[in-house]
Amino acid sequence: MKVCVVGGSGNISTSIVRLLVSLGHEVYCFNRGKSRPVPEGAKTLTGDRNDRETFEKMMQSYHFDAAIDMMCFTREDAESSVRAFRGVSHFVQCSTVCTYGIDYDWLPVTEDHPLRPITPYGRGKVEADHVFLEAYHREGFPVTIIKPSTTYGPIMGLPRQIAWDFSWIDRTRKGKPIVVCGDGNALHQFLHVDDAAPAFVYVLGRERCLGQVYNMVARGFTTWAEFHRTAAKVFGKEIELVGIPFADLKRMNVPEFGICEEIFAHHVIYSAEKLFRDVPEFQPRIRLEEGMAQVFEAMEREGRIPNSDALKWEDDIIARWKKIYQ
Repeated sequence: MKVCVVGGSGNISTSIVRLLVSLGHEVYCFNRGKSRPVPEGAKTLTGDRNDRETFEKMMQSYHFDAAIDMMCFTREDAESSVRAFRGVSHFVQCSTVCTYGIDYDWLPVTEDHPLRPITPYGRGKVEADHVFLEAYHREGFPVTIIKPSTTYGPIMGLPRQIAWDFSWIDRTRKGKPIVVCGDGNALHQFLHVDDAAPAFVYVLGRERCLGQVYNMVARGFTTWAEFHRTAAKVFGKEIELVGIPFADLKRMNVPEFGICEEIFAHHVIYSAEKLFRDVPEFQPRIRLEEGMAQVFEAMEREGRIPNSDALKWEDDIIARWKKIYQ
């Protein structure tokens, strides 16, 4: 097929493009050309999707068979994509599990769960998804919506529980203690980008997937405490986890704490059984320990792991906490 990927050089989309190319598809990546190059074998179309008229005319002129939109975040983006890709046989929207929020009626969360987003990102994706589903029911726009959870890889790196911060990697390899929220037993799911790519690629051309929404996660879950122990194992270290209640952490001026407050402090468990049923090629195989080792190596090679000795906030928090409670 002749496939357009809106994006194509990002965390998940890089793996998607590589897989598409390896399967013999003719792949075009539309992006601003301001980050990294797209994978070998794909062609780049440079532009800004916010220039709606130019974007839509360009996409229509190429007569794509299918499209995967990794950069659609708002109602306006979605309305533009419906116009831009009218005529394709299949369109895939990358949404997010953040559309569900954190106030769950049941676990694991299935695709029919009420949507209660609590962040601008989640609310924007809800509005975009609604545009596509309305277009599907109104005019047969051939959309499939895929909702990733934490999907990690060499480009994004590996987040920690309490902050959007990578100094924890250096702390772990140096054997320093790590702060977790509460007892560290909040449940979470991690999926490697190379395991995610087949969901987006092999859904294409499957008629039963049109008009459907799919959660995209691996089966099972881990705790954040186990996550950090696994990272320590990769480095051949033992690790001390310092558990601090959420309410106390919130008062401690942890940098970039929003990711913990909005997502990682909570049990976030989703079911992808519907995706496993309809797209059998989606079979995650990369163990967390294996994925961590790959990501740590890439981040170290590119100089993206901060020196934790130069950052004092976590040591200060641990010292204050131990002074009070030990």
